[in-house]
Amino acid sequence: MAGFDSLGLDPALVSALVALGYEEPTAIQREAIPPLLAGRDVLGQAATGTGKTAAFALPLLSTIGAATGARRNVRALVLVPTRELAMQVAEAIHKYGRPLDVSVLPIYGGQAMSLQLRALRRGVDVVVATPGRALDHITRGTLDLTAVEVLVLDEADEMLDMGFAEELDAILESVPKTRQTALFSATMPPRIRSITKRHLNDPVHVTIANETAAPGKKPRIREVAYVVQRAHKVAALARVIDMESPASAIVFCRTRTEVDELTETLGARGYQAEAIHGGLSQEQRDRVLRRFREGASDVLVATDVAARGLDISHVSHVVNFDVPSSPDAYVHRIGRTGRAGKEGVAITLAEAREHRLLRNIEHHTKRKISIEGVPTVHDLRERRFELTREALAETLEGGDFERYRTVVESLAADHDVLDLAAAAVKLFDQTRDGGKDDEADIPAIAIAPAARPAGKFTPKGPRAANGPRLKSEDAARVFVGVGRNAGIRPADLVGAIANEANVNARDIGAIDIADKFALVEVPAARAAAIVTALRGTTIRGQKVQVRIDRKK
Repeated sequence: MAGFDSLGLDPALVSALVALGYEEPTAIQREAIPPLLAGRDVLGQAATGTGKTAAFALPLLSTIGAATGARRNVRALVLVPTRELAMQVAEAIHKYGRPLDVSVLPIYGGQAMSLQLRALRRGVDVVVATPGRALDHITRGTLDLTAVEVLVLDEADEMLDMGFAEELDAILESVPKTRQTALFSATMPPRIRSITKRHLNDPVHVTIANETAAPGKKPRIREVAYVVQRAHKVAALARVIDMESPASAIVFCRTRTEVDELTETLGARGYQAEAIHGGLSQEQRDRVLRRFREGASDVLVATDVAARGLDISHVSHVVNFDVPSSPDAYVHRIGRTGRAGKEGVAITLAEAREHRLLRNIEHHTKRKISIEGVPTVHDLRERRFELTREALAETLEGGDFERYRTVVESLAADHDVLDLAAAAVKLFDQTRDGGKDDEADIPAIAIAPAARPAGKFTPKGPRAANGPRLKSEDAARVFVGVGRNAGIRPADLVGAIANEANVNARDIGAIDIADKFALVEVPAARAAAIVTALRGTTIRGQKVQVRIDRKK
């Protein structure tokens, strides 16, 4: 524990870390903890799974110190994008701060307001909150921030992507100017830099680069892309998962429909697959995540939005059903495997025209993605035989098969022992695979390097102030029955489409807002899915009429 001792933490916290099994600080902890303990503001950039929670939680606890007095005021506020992350961060702070008797309260939407109100009236030291619910309490006057000494924004880029920009500004203005601020983000887009300039005081910049393997050493995450035609993607996914036999995997999809279809397909192939997307209630979502964490299911099929804030340490494989539209999204996704020093696998199913997107990701991450063809039926059979050999070897090493010898001995009198063993292997293989041996090979396709990246549209004419003009053959217009009179802004529409329909904000075109309605240019191929998604949600708290606009 010399590593943590050297950082200047409270000895009680160091003892708590020893009890929890921590051995040495991660890179982000080594770089961020000392300046935070010194009272400096910190702007930290690091990918998911690098130990950011401890990097801000430990100095936060050292700063506010041991709890004193019967009535406690909120002395630290941590803002996070999702309710899952709120619960995880609150649990971590509780564990670290147990020796100091620090009380922690997570507050988020979907939880009974009465429970939160009672806890706030009793008094707590640290609040971990989603921006929307935090601002709700501030507006009600039930969350007093006048005594806050430390403010943390965790996964700040995710909060902005989810449309919390106004809430963050309002909360930041409500916290004392004398507080210490720490902002952590996996990416640093201009909006994050804008918040930094306005709300952080001469921050120390801490950047933890994406890990790259040292020369001669294997990378921590094996990254591979399989090139496949769109029509064969579902079959290819099942084939790849059969080949990989993951201990646990997250499969990322763009839409809820894809999530449900893939979950059903994987279930039919014998995998315990669970779906998670915005259409689930919080109770359903909690049940799915609990089953996945406990190992009752081995594949989690999710949309990006539904998976935000998840902290699951045992994921062995991450699968991109489509190439992520941005390198940052790719880094976010694959950061959920290969954690805590373990090796992981990141798999991407790509169409030939998406070759350039893969090259962009490689340029961004400074890592090579191995591009391969989908495994053949022969490859799959060989893999199954390999697994059978491993299972037999393990059984032989384990012994305890005396009671089966009588069956073998009775047959050995009339049959060759090798033939007998081969028959047993055949029976085992057929039983495991249901006796099926009629799979067809998935067509191999060549990569077209010059293909235009999927999801990118060439602007036509001058660029509109609120989005690119899409080619007419690529574009459709969506009518949204709410406009300026309701306070609707372009950001509200972009946020709703990006989050609910899982469409990259850069793929949304021109937006025209009238007094009572708005028209949004979107990729034609995604228009129907966008309409369906928006009908199932609210925009600025209102249910609205949504349809594809057929007028010229």
